Amino acid sequence: MTVHHDKMAYGRIAALREDAPEERLAAMAQALSAEHPQNKDERQEGSMREYDKMTAGELYNPSDEELVAMRTRVRKLFKEYNDTTEDDKERRQELLHEMFGSHGTFIYCEPPVRFDYGKNTHVGDCFFSNFNLVVLDCAPVTIGKQCFIGPNVSIVTPVHPLLACDRNMRSAPDGTKFDYEYAKPITIGDNVWLASNVTVCGGVTIGHDTVIGAGSVVTRNIPANVFAAGNPCRVIRPITEKDKMKLPNE
Repeated sequence: MTVHHDKMAYGRIAALREDAPEERLAAMAQALSAEHPQNKDERQEGSMREYDKMTAGELYNPSDEELVAMRTRVRKLFKEYNDTTEDDKERRQELLHEMFGSHGTFIYCEPPVRFDYGKNTHVGDCFFSNFNLVVLDCAPVTIGKQCFIGPNVSIVTPVHPLLACDRNMRSAPDGTKFDYEYAKPITIGDNVWLASNVTVCGGVTIGHDTVIGAGSVVTRNIPANVFAAGNPCRVIRPITEKDKMKLPNE
């Protein structure tokens, strides 16, 4: 069966064609966005910013001028941050304060770091990330206190539509290209360690005191106090008192 042309697979969407005119695709995307209003009164024409749609998990246009300006701002900040040296401690802290939406009493990030917006990322006290943290924070990213992030970790909230007719690039009236996206929030509890090369996908919650093993792809919620790993990530076992190590001077 060729799913792309199977009308049954599309439910209410009728007779889609790969060569459908672009005007029709734009109308379909507009209809999809209108089917899931957060507040119908807010969805009157011109009353809801693309930023509000984005953070509410609705379809939005990332080429919106305000969103482009927000992304440009944080890219300039993390470019400067990534070019700093170990001697630039004060400037690094200033830049982190400007990039993050909010943060606790101590925050340390090994360069390089990269954000989509930065302002939608909130971390607690004693946050540490190793080299090459990527946070695509189109939806809110909330990380608790005493969290450790290994190298090459990606925390990604954006989601693209599954159907190519909804996902594909299209042309605005001025000729510029854009697409429709949406995003799902990510929440990470206190005392969590994400080991190296972990990817956390949109819509996921990771419970407190949990460890995610290296190379894992977290596609669903993970409970508290467990060791979880794999692709897709799954619970391996609880973390218990048996895991306690003897620390110096104990």
